[in-house]
Amino acid sequence: MVGPERPQFVLFGSSIVQFSFSNGGWGASLADLYARKADIILRGYSRWNSRRALEVLEKVFPKDAATQPSLVIVYFGGNDSMRAHPSGLGPQVPLPEYIENMRKIAIYLKQSLSNCTRVIFLSAPPVNEEKIRESFSGQFRDLGRTNEACRVYSVACLELCREMNIKAVDLWTAIQKRDDWAAACFTDGVHFSSEGSKIVVEEISRVLKEADWEPSLYWESMPTEFGEDSPC
Repeated sequence: MVGPERPQFVLFGSSIVQFSFSNGGWGASLADLYARKADIILRGYSRWNSRRALEVLEKVFPKDAATQPSLVIVYFGGNDSMRAHPSGLGPQVPLPEYIENMRKIAIYLKQSLSNCTRVIFLSAPPVNEEKIRESFSGQFRDLGRTNEACRVYSVACLELCREMNIKAVDLWTAIQKRDDWAAACFTDGVHFSSEGSKIVVEEISRVLKEADWEPSLYWESMPTEFGEDSPC
């Protein structure tokens, strides 16, 4: 690795995380916001669900790693919410299993890493169903991803976070506060455009600013690397 060592913020999730460094994405915006303050590390896996995430959790976040993340932002739910395929294949995870998977992920992150590792869950955002039908063909479109199913999984995630005292971002509600959200916030009906990503960053920043964590992980409160005046 290179030095000096900085706090690590890990983004862990499915394609909404994997693609967050493209299209003016929210991951790239966080990296820009935290320049000289924290390293934003991407662990996003397209088409994954909470079941697959749980299987590799210890590989992504080893208990014995010399450096543990200061913050983990977790997103799973959209793929889990999709309609089950008749073959039994596909990303769909029944709601009770999704809740338990997310519970296990939360427990592991809170209890197996550093005592200073903080966690934020992102709930399933809404989708533009018409745009999905235009953008996708074949199996993905046939599996069905509806706004109502995303709402159900979002509510379940937020309820779990309240139960476990985990910070959460209600993306399903936050995105839809914008009047033109369906047209403006997505590239393909599922993944965020730069406008959608701005909302994600605003909501994450709000949580970080309001959290009573010590030390604070809000960007304005964090020291700037080599922030002293340069003799040059």
